[in-house]
Amino acid sequence: MSEGDVVPTAGPVVVEAHQVVTYPPPTKLFEKHPSKPHIDGMSQYESMYKESITEPEKFWGKHAREHLTWSKDFQTVHSGNLNNGDNAWFVEGELNASYNCVDRHAFKNPDKAAIIYEADEPNEGRTLTYGELLREVCKTAHVLKQMGVQKGDTVAIYLPMIPEALVAFLACSRIGAVHSVVFAGFSSDSLRDRVNDAKSKVVITSDEGKRGGKVIATKKIVDDALKQCPGVTGCLVYQRTGADVPWTTGRDWWWHEEVEKWPAYIAPEPMNSEDPLFLLYTSGSTGKPKGLMHSTGGYLLGAAMTGKYVFDMHDTDKFFCAGDVGWVTGHTYVVYAPLLLGIATVVFEGTPAYPNFSRYWDTIEKHGITQFYVAPTALRLLKRAGDQHITAQMKTLRVLGTVGEPIAPDVWKWYHDTVGKKECQVIDTYWQTETGSHVVTPLAGVTPTKPGSASLPFFGIEPAIIDPVSGKEVAGNDVEGVLAFKHAWPSMARTVWGAHKRYMETYLTVYPGYYFTGDGAGRDHDGYYWIRGRVDDVVNVSGHRLSTAEIEAALIEHAAVAEAAVVGVADDLTGQAVNAFVSIKDGNEINDQLRKDLILQVRKSIGPFAAPKTIIIVTDLPKTRSGKIMRRILRKILAGEEDSLGDITTLSDPSVVEQIIQTVKSGRAQK
Repeated sequence: MSEGDVVPTAGPVVVEAHQVVTYPPPTKLFEKHPSKPHIDGMSQYESMYKESITEPEKFWGKHAREHLTWSKDFQTVHSGNLNNGDNAWFVEGELNASYNCVDRHAFKNPDKAAIIYEADEPNEGRTLTYGELLREVCKTAHVLKQMGVQKGDTVAIYLPMIPEALVAFLACSRIGAVHSVVFAGFSSDSLRDRVNDAKSKVVITSDEGKRGGKVIATKKIVDDALKQCPGVTGCLVYQRTGADVPWTTGRDWWWHEEVEKWPAYIAPEPMNSEDPLFLLYTSGSTGKPKGLMHSTGGYLLGAAMTGKYVFDMHDTDKFFCAGDVGWVTGHTYVVYAPLLLGIATVVFEGTPAYPNFSRYWDTIEKHGITQFYVAPTALRLLKRAGDQHITAQMKTLRVLGTVGEPIAPDVWKWYHDTVGKKECQVIDTYWQTETGSHVVTPLAGVTPTKPGSASLPFFGIEPAIIDPVSGKEVAGNDVEGVLAFKHAWPSMARTVWGAHKRYMETYLTVYPGYYFTGDGAGRDHDGYYWIRGRVDDVVNVSGHRLSTAEIEAALIEHAAVAEAAVVGVADDLTGQAVNAFVSIKDGNEINDQLRKDLILQVRKSIGPFAAPKTIIIVTDLPKTRSGKIMRRILRKILAGEEDSLGDITTLSDPSVVEQIIQTVKSGRAQK
């Protein structure tokens, strides 16, 4: 090499970090503030974070006693470890979730707003105070006891976004029952599987639900599911619309009739810190949904502390999380975090587009909301609809949160500049059903933020970037790999219900000594984290994790389908969209009707939100010689990356790949 030759220097690994500017917390946030943020700047965050990693027992013990009310104190802060999957927190302690969310606030200020119900029709909502909430919860708890529910039993909840959904959560936890909430968009088959897996004795539902001007036949869906749920002895039905619904005498009970029979107080059941609080099913890469079990003490502490420090919740705040209680976002940030902190929480029944695209902004204005929390999917929809819908001043707003998937920098900037008028801080939170509460996130009023980055770890979370090939941790900054955590934290899920081996294999033995998130990530030159999406066979549609195996199983139920392979592809609106490659058995006619039937099959088997956006019918799928379908190849073909498929000569029939490429190209040409 001559002296004049220049060796090209490699560019940064985490390129995204160099394409954006860093935003300090807006000055206006402090001017609007009722007092000041709970944490006084980055130096205090850093000292608290250091204590949470180097002296975790001291840190968590102090915060558990500060944020929760215990009927019996604990002596042991933490036992167990990630290697053995036996983590337990605040071991001897006893407390009750319902008491912590309701009673202690109702005794102090019974007339304070607890639930702001924003009904589907804008003029039909109402507000429940903490005093009213306590009475409703106690009456409903009495009814559940009369229905035979005992401490440790599971109760399935299949309700729309109405205040009674929160009442049902809290009535269960008051008597020591384990709630298992199923999103009221799941099909009867999905509900049946979850009810049976959890062995729920009672199901709580409504006659119907309302969403976006449409009616959802919740009771009919429950009736269809219960035909194959022999363990269910009772069904409690809230009257939402007053429609005539099928009735099974002896099994079905009307909520409004039963609550009138019982007094408005029942003592809360003392629960051990490690007793189950709830089960929540999440999609697994094997196809069978996993019932993740969260404990009482640790989960409640995670909810309370992230509500307080991430969203900077203060006593007079009104919090609006637009998530549904059927998902973990609704559990933690519609129900538990705001109520644990004694503030008002919005229960939003409708959609962002009904009756028009200004619904969120009008709701914020109407109720004087201080923090708003929503998935990037909704923001993409509203950005596309146009800025003319943002007429509300929203002067009380301080914090704009996002959840469910990484937010693209252009959407982040629109959210910050146009919705927040550069006066609110955008808080891009990273967490999972399994983590219980935020794990990598900015803190409002504290953390400088970068559009597209989840920023820095929450207290007690020590992230590691792992090289997926060697399985070793990658040290330093400007690195990428898969994201794992080095230590247990209080709000992590304790097990998969009835399948602890699966819990270990999914999260704890992939990289022994670490919790494996299943997500790829980069750590930039400043130590900020950038989440890159799933590294397993899960797609993220509108912030909902869907198992490709579960959708494939639904497609294969159709008599015409020989094989199916499902992959996620980038989508401007939903983040990712489900695309299904299907090979058809001989003798079946291939036409548009078949494609429609296959989409309907998935809707029926799982629910409308899992329906494939595109069905691509092919003669065969790319498989290894051992029969494994190579979804990676299908993803690359859909992304137009035919040139970088790698070595396909090891496939059982490499010619299949070229056929699929031509099928995809001709499908695009027809569009």
